Amino acid sequence: NKSLLLALLGLLATFGLSQAERVRYDNYRMYKANAENVDQLAVLKDLEGSSDSIIFLDGVHIVGADVQMVVAPHKVPDLLAVLGRAEIKYELKSKDFQKSMDEVEEKVAIKGRAAEDYNWAQYYELDDTYTWMRNLATKYPHVVTLVEGGKTYQGRSILGVKISKSQSEKPGIFLEAGIHAREWINSAAATYIINQLLTSNVDSIKQLADNYNWYVIPHANPDGFVYTHTNDRMWRKTRTPYGSCFGADPNRNWGFHWNEVGASNSACADTYAGPSAFSEIETLSLSNYIASLKGKIQLYVSFHAFSQYLLYPYGHTKSLPDNIKDFQQVFKAAVSAISKRYNTKYTGGNIYDAIYPAAGASVDWAYGTQDVRMSSCYELRPKSNSYVTGFKLPANQIVPASEEVLDSIIAMVGEVKKLGYFD
Repeated sequence: NKSLLLALLGLLATFGLSQAERVRYDNYRMYKANAENVDQLAVLKDLEGSSDSIIFLDGVHIVGADVQMVVAPHKVPDLLAVLGRAEIKYELKSKDFQKSMDEVEEKVAIKGRAAEDYNWAQYYELDDTYTWMRNLATKYPHVVTLVEGGKTYQGRSILGVKISKSQSEKPGIFLEAGIHAREWINSAAATYIINQLLTSNVDSIKQLADNYNWYVIPHANPDGFVYTHTNDRMWRKTRTPYGSCFGADPNRNWGFHWNEVGASNSACADTYAGPSAFSEIETLSLSNYIASLKGKIQLYVSFHAFSQYLLYPYGHTKSLPDNIKDFQQVFKAAVSAISKRYNTKYTGGNIYDAIYPAAGASVDWAYGTQDVRMSSCYELRPKSNSYVTGFKLPANQIVPASEEVLDSIIAMVGEVKKLGYFD
């Protein structure tokens, strides 16, 4: 049937086009603005989520903090008029954001090659990492168990591994990465750590593998991550449709002081908290999985990027956790250890003060509702100003960024053990 064939060819052509439509940022400008008072901050907050032609790379939460914005060419005059009227100081950082992004050599592995040679000289797409993890379960049948940490809006698995060297119950460490889709280095570092736990001959790493049960989720937001490869490298959120916009910020969606501060009610904003706590199937199903491990997890670690921070609760309030002295002791040891190998300087502290108010994050939820008394978040390389966009870290930095954060985790675990949290 000729008409059926033509219709089919038309469909295939459309499908091919939709697959290939990549968001580009040619001639988009990047500005850095700074609100010097509450009124100016309110103006920037209104701009955030007002249009998908203005993309905020930083949360708009604090007076005096630099905020980076990527602006479509047609929107530049409007934006500058608004900033000018409010007397907000700004600076042009890039005239062509796409060109600035292209200057960073990310290197993504050719799809389907993971089975042969999965390594950390390049980034991988989701399916390749999942293939690699499935192969690990076959290769180390008595050590590696595949776990499903949840489901996504588009029906994908939130796949992870449990690494356990013996059948006896040991203290548990949960590592979650990739909740923000564009932060590729997090997932790469998580897979690097999985590999080290299974293959390293270094005593301190072998002790981590021998004495603890590890639960590692390299991709807590698979739909978003796939979208960063197929459509828009700068995508952060989930892919749930909300009116004419898509996605909620999965790290503002957890049911602990949800949407109290540091999140947006606009579905177009990158920090959209969602219509309700756990509105996203990703956070709901992952939280259910974590809750099923209650009593088995003593340390929760979340990987983000970028800024070189180590953070601990809370994000919703200035008030500090009741075991703040212990957090400070762990922080000191972990930050000191991260600088030893490459002299990489991390700073940080409690989320609210060290970076910005942000309610509804996974580390706060784990600490506040799951009795996980030690819960921390790393913001990995680079430092804020190293590249025009810190979300793109060159592939040749995957290994050093991962090595130093593993050094830090060794120190963190040692300190947490010393303080008696694993007993």
